[in-house]
Amino acid sequence: TSLATVHPRPGEDTLHTADILDAINELGPELALVLLPGIQYYTGQVLAMSEIVAAAHGVGARVGFDLAHAIGNVEMSLHDWGVDFAAWCTYKYLNAGPGAIAGAFVHERHLSADLPRLQGWWGHELVSRFEMETEFRPEPSADAWSVSNAPILSMAPIVASMEIFDEVGMPALREKSRLQSGYMDYLLGVRLPGKVESITPIHPEERGCQLSLRVIVDDIDGRQVYERLQASNVACDWRYPAVVRVAPTPLYNTFSDIYRFVEILDEIVGT
Repeated sequence: TSLATVHPRPGEDTLHTADILDAINELGPELALVLLPGIQYYTGQVLAMSEIVAAAHGVGARVGFDLAHAIGNVEMSLHDWGVDFAAWCTYKYLNAGPGAIAGAFVHERHLSADLPRLQGWWGHELVSRFEMETEFRPEPSADAWSVSNAPILSMAPIVASMEIFDEVGMPALREKSRLQSGYMDYLLGVRLPGKVESITPIHPEERGCQLSLRVIVDDIDGRQVYERLQASNVACDWRYPAVVRVAPTPLYNTFSDIYRFVEILDEIVGT
C-alpha cells in the first residue's frame, strides 16, 4: 500500500512521538507526505508538530496538518516550525458556528514554486487581476490557492470572533485552559476514581481544552451516560466506541461550570 499509518501501542490510547518519528525515518526517502492532525479528535492529544516537521523534512517529505481541533485551542507557530500546509474549520473553538468557512495555511516558500494545483483568477495577484492577462501571477500569500470568493455572511462571525481573540490573546487563553483542564482532572480523581478515566494525556503541553472521558464501570453504558448528560443540559458529545468528549473553553466557560459538570457526572455514574 502507498499509505503508512501509526497506531497507539497495545493497551494504550495515545500515540508516542518516538513511534511517529521512527515511522518517518524508517520510510526515509520513500515518504512523500506526512499528513496528521494537530490534535487527535478522539483522544484530545496534541501532537509534537515541530518535531514531526523536522523529522519529515529530514527525509525530504512535506508535512500538512489538519488543525480542526487545534485552531483557537492551542498556540502554534506554523511558519516558524516550517509546516508546509495546514487546513482547519472555524465552527469549533473559533466560534463561527456550523457551515462557517474554513481556513488554510501555505508556507511562503511554496508561493513561487511551480506546483501542480488548482489555480485561477481569484488566486492571481490583486494589483493586476482585472487586467485579465494570460500569465498567472500568484498573490504572495495562501490566497494564491483561492478558486472562488468566500461567502461574505459566513465570514462575519469570524471577524467578530477574531476581534475577541486579538483582544484577549492566545497566551492568556492557553494559561486559563491549562488550569481548567487540570481542575477537571483533579475533580474527576477526587469524585469518580475507578469509575471515569480520562484518556487524554495528563501533561499540559500534550492536550488542549478537550478531555476524552471513558466510563469504566462494568454495568454502566457510556453512551447512556452521554445521553443523560445531554438531558441535564451539559454540552458534550459522544464518539464511538467509548468516549464522552468535554471541552471547557476559556473564552466562556468558568471553573464553576467545570465543578457543576463533575457534580452532574457523579450523580449519573457515582450512584
